[in-house]
Amino acid sequence: MTKRLTIIVFPGGANLPLWTGIKQGFFIRQGLEVVPSYTRSSVEQISGLVSGQWDIGLTGFDNIVAYQEGQGEAKLDRAPDLFAFMGGDNAFLRLVVQKDIKSYVDLKGKTLSVDALTTGFAFVLREMLRRNGVNENDVAFESAGGVVQRFEALKAGKHVGTLVLTPFELIAARVGLHVLQSVAEIVPHYQGIVGVASERWAAANAERLESFIKGYLAALRWLFDPANRKPAEAILVDNVPNMTPQLATATCDIFLARDGGIAPLARLDPKGMQAVLELRSRYGRPQKQLANENKYQNGSYYQRALTELS
Repeated sequence: MTKRLTIIVFPGGANLPLWTGIKQGFFIRQGLEVVPSYTRSSVEQISGLVSGQWDIGLTGFDNIVAYQEGQGEAKLDRAPDLFAFMGGDNAFLRLVVQKDIKSYVDLKGKTLSVDALTTGFAFVLREMLRRNGVNENDVAFESAGGVVQRFEALKAGKHVGTLVLTPFELIAARVGLHVLQSVAEIVPHYQGIVGVASERWAAANAERLESFIKGYLAALRWLFDPANRKPAEAILVDNVPNMTPQLATATCDIFLARDGGIAPLARLDPKGMQAVLELRSRYGRPQKQLANENKYQNGSYYQRALTELS
């Protein structure tokens, strides 16, 4: 009997493994009907996960840390018990700017957009500014929602720059915008997207969660098989607005790179998680010194799924 599993994710090409699992039937083979919803912001996403509106999510690791530490932007009606159950990627973050911005100095006196002012990607942006000699007081920040909303605002000229995820930096080049810098140049290891669930839900639905992980891992195995490259690109074209076959090829070159691409086994990156904690220790408010990444993860479901799949 097929069981329904709802998942809340940000729109964008990084959902390629999820779409692959659905398209190629890997979740159905695990007895799951996976139903994705697409969020406009981390505030909406985390609020819904905590309240039980959705079963699981794919979100930035920093979002878990933020709300566990009482630093999140959303007002919750209960104490959050979210944890990361698997990894995903390094977020593929790039700072995309208007064509007249040639250096960090050109950002002074201008407005940059972020998802929410207290989330990790905003902290990454502030770190990029700091390391390039721009005081955060030299710029203005505006909360503009998820990457789709921020990118549309950037194209409309409402802001001079924002952090985007692949493939938005590729699309940017086609509309006169350009990449000022890749986050990987500043933070070589960064834990981006992770699988997230609440401890309460996971304890009551362990089999369903492990079935999802097994389907996701099977999708990754399929994606990293060179024989499946063209159908993988077709999945992007089918799911990402304005995605062309040529753009899909370039996007897969990034996502499926053995070095710096999607984590082939969806493992969490300890160095990447530490980088998130270091940035939140510097920029999070109220300020806290965070060092123990194990506080925000539970690998038991992943390990059982990986063992059963092997």
